[in-house]
Amino acid sequence: MDFSLVALSEDDARFRDEVLAFLDEHVTDEVRRRDRETGDNFDEGVHLAMGEAGWLAAELGVPGARELDRVRRRLWDLERRRAEVPWVTWGTTGVVFPSVLRHGSKELQDEVVPGVLDGTIRLCLGYTEPDGGSDVASCKTRAVRDGDHWIINGSKMFTTGAHNSRYVFLITNTDPAARKHKSLTMFLVPLDTPGIEIQGLRTVDGDRTNIVYYSDVRVHDRYRLGEVNDGWAVLLGPLNEEHGVVDAAGDGLQDVSIMTHQGVTMATTVDRAVEFAARPEADGSRRVDDASAAYRLGRSIAKSEAALSAPHMFGRVAIAQTMRDISPDLMDVLGSASVLSAGADGAADEGAAGYLYRWAPLCGIYGGTLEVFRNMIAQHVLGLGRPAYAPPKTPVAAG
Repeated sequence: MDFSLVALSEDDARFRDEVLAFLDEHVTDEVRRRDRETGDNFDEGVHLAMGEAGWLAAELGVPGARELDRVRRRLWDLERRRAEVPWVTWGTTGVVFPSVLRHGSKELQDEVVPGVLDGTIRLCLGYTEPDGGSDVASCKTRAVRDGDHWIINGSKMFTTGAHNSRYVFLITNTDPAARKHKSLTMFLVPLDTPGIEIQGLRTVDGDRTNIVYYSDVRVHDRYRLGEVNDGWAVLLGPLNEEHGVVDAAGDGLQDVSIMTHQGVTMATTVDRAVEFAARPEADGSRRVDDASAAYRLGRSIAKSEAALSAPHMFGRVAIAQTMRDISPDLMDVLGSASVLSAGADGAADEGAAGYLYRWAPLCGIYGGTLEVFRNMIAQHVLGLGRPAYAPPKTPVAAG
């Protein structure tokens, strides 16, 4: 593995300065404070500013947009994360956008694409159902054809960003009698359609997600993506991206795992904990001088670096598991003040370690649980057999 630094040209250095100036102007302490309070992981003012400045179009690589070569794209990604840009709703928009271009009608593209590029339109994911778990193909939300329209009934869980989005990338069942992967049809449903109700849910880390109910929602056929009952083909690309099934580029200028954003937050939290532990206390002592504390911090750094270097689905599992492993150690080193949230008087490291501890379980279920991904690695990478979940058979007694 090559850990050498990439030397920036004068033009690239000026580009980085432009990025930093933009982020300093728009991603303020007030933006970060408001994001912590709402749990939205989205700020409309920042998002619209990114659209106006051309950053959204540049990220999507649309023709005529600001061109980001490999180095500049890496600079933009790194600095955006360091600035803590609220990102989730743009992340889901970026996942869905290629499917709109690939499978949507020209009429639908004309309706959606300009707003995505200027930031006024955001897209969210309508996959998981209240009793469906990680198996999105077991979808029970029904879409029934009625002439040029479809009538949709059902509900979706964990539709993060729905309250800040204009459309939902919705998986429906259009043929209950067919095999489950042959019964699905995808739609891009306008969320202001009558019959849609969005209810907010707070997760243990303070973030907001949603449950969305669909009651006799009438949607025109132009909002269908792909062919009827061929929704799995439409869904597979976004699912692969969300699952981290991507090949790393040889130049090292690409995220090697879909969970890199979360991994950078983890690494930043470790840095803050080390900085806090290195500060002299009232008696002149430092927590980092305690051998046990130094060992835990060192182990957390090593585990974080290893997880961030793991590619593909391995990285998704490694980062989420490492969060669970190191966050209790960080909180122990920082002491009882680590349970205080950001902004509270006396909060150690601005509540970062405590937030990581609460966030870790959720990172282990994004796009599927760690157990699902471990099974996928075992089957599809290591070539092992399918897991057997049935209870072992009781041997029959002889005689």
